[in-house]
Amino acid sequence: MKFLDEAKVYVQAGHGGNGCAAFRREAYVEFGGPDGGDGGRGGHVYIEAVDGLNTLIDFRYQQHHKAERGGHGMGKQRHGRTGEDKILKVPVGTQIFEEDRETMLADLTEVGQRIQVAQGGNGGWGNLRFKTSTNRAPRRANKGEEGQEFTLWLRMKLIADAGLLGLPNAGKSTFLSRATAAKPKIADYPFTTLHPGLGIVDLGTSTRFVLADIPGLVEGAAEGIGLGHTFLGHVERCKVLLHLIDCTQDDPDEAYRTIRGELEAYGGELAEKPEIVALSKVDVLSPDMVDEQAKILKKACGQEPLRLSAVANIGVKQALGQMARALGQIVEDDDEFEEDEGWSPLG
Repeated sequence: MKFLDEAKVYVQAGHGGNGCAAFRREAYVEFGGPDGGDGGRGGHVYIEAVDGLNTLIDFRYQQHHKAERGGHGMGKQRHGRTGEDKILKVPVGTQIFEEDRETMLADLTEVGQRIQVAQGGNGGWGNLRFKTSTNRAPRRANKGEEGQEFTLWLRMKLIADAGLLGLPNAGKSTFLSRATAAKPKIADYPFTTLHPGLGIVDLGTSTRFVLADIPGLVEGAAEGIGLGHTFLGHVERCKVLLHLIDCTQDDPDEAYRTIRGELEAYGGELAEKPEIVALSKVDVLSPDMVDEQAKILKKACGQEPLRLSAVANIGVKQALGQMARALGQIVEDDDEFEEDEGWSPLG
């Protein structure tokens, strides 16, 4: 299924049914009088968060959504039926914005949350409503009100506990495949990951969380350069970030400052989130060179970086243990996350 995290939709609630102007006509019944019924209310339009969806691709091919119109009133005091509501089903984590793309109407973060985005029009009154002591035979009936219509923007932000950050080709997808059962695309060139990916880290019955792989960011991502700030939005819901720095590059400190600068430029309190810094691909260099790179990176980030290699399964479990502790997960024995040899989520 193709990943799509933003979509534009046009919604229109149902119009109300027209009232009826009718008079009672029955044999052997005198003084029949007015008996026109009211029109039915038009259907509302709702947006509801449901389980089992992880993309907005359905709204790429169907952008117009209309609720049913209310039924017209009829003679013999028969009212028109209420129009059927229209319910748009979206993934959990979807935000709803007005046409200006800035005014947020709702943020659906739980399964079953629902919001009414367009109200159906009321049905018109039949002429029975207008009967008075001085007007015994009104010929007046109202038309139904028009339903509301809006153009809305849907924006999905992944619901994940932890997120992976880094420049392109920093080893994020490889780490996700090693730490979870997810199978992202992995290759030896930048921008292999074009869409965010999710996986579930399972370290035991009491330690389980969702890990998100965010596509590689470049300098200027907050202004839309490269894959742009679109994917930075998926980091907003993460409670802790694992920042991977490729130890084979010349300036690991500069790589760290580049990503940190984009987080600060984007805003949304991304720069204040708990961060774990790690040197990736440490199996490629000698231990002395890795120590030198770690020393340079420590001066930039202010903390001792982890050393890990997802390919060689070095430091993976230790990194997951630190993320679990940052998330407040219950860890029975902290020492069990210090040794990674032979560990895999797949057994």
